[in-house]
Amino acid sequence: MSSTSTTMPSQLCTFRVSDAWCGVDVRAVQEVVLVRGITRVPLAPDAVRGLINLRGQIVTVIDLRRRLGFSHQQAAHHGVVICHDGHVVGLLVDEIGDVVDVGSNLLADPPATIGPLGRTLISCAYKLAPELVVSLSVEGLLAFEDSNRTMAHGGIA
Repeated sequence: MSSTSTTMPSQLCTFRVSDAWCGVDVRAVQEVVLVRGITRVPLAPDAVRGLINLRGQIVTVIDLRRRLGFSHQQAAHHGVVICHDGHVVGLLVDEIGDVVDVGSNLLADPPATIGPLGRTLISCAYKLAPELVVSLSVEGLLAFEDSNRTMAHGGIA
């Protein structure tokens, strides 16, 4: 379930990370951008790629390949900028998809074999032909175990 509301999303902003199609509730998405000029942050969690200047606003960029445990093979430059609890964060992805309509008839619960971290990051999956689209929890993406703070509550290191 999306952290932006207590209801299931009716639309997802979709994107590809490695070979997986993922999405977040479109209500959390501020914009889609081409990410350039990332400044590294010392002692930040591994998934935090760094900071960018987005038209005068400093935005933390999370590499979703690293955050979701995929191998880091190429430099991705596509970003989905989300807003959560008043904080703006960029999600680095491999490819931008579409905004798609979803409904409960397309909903599939994540498999029971997914570990605790996976259950934190994945809220559900949608059966959209020809692929499954994994719906990611914005709140889960921004919560890092190796930090006592979440990204959305002032913590990057």
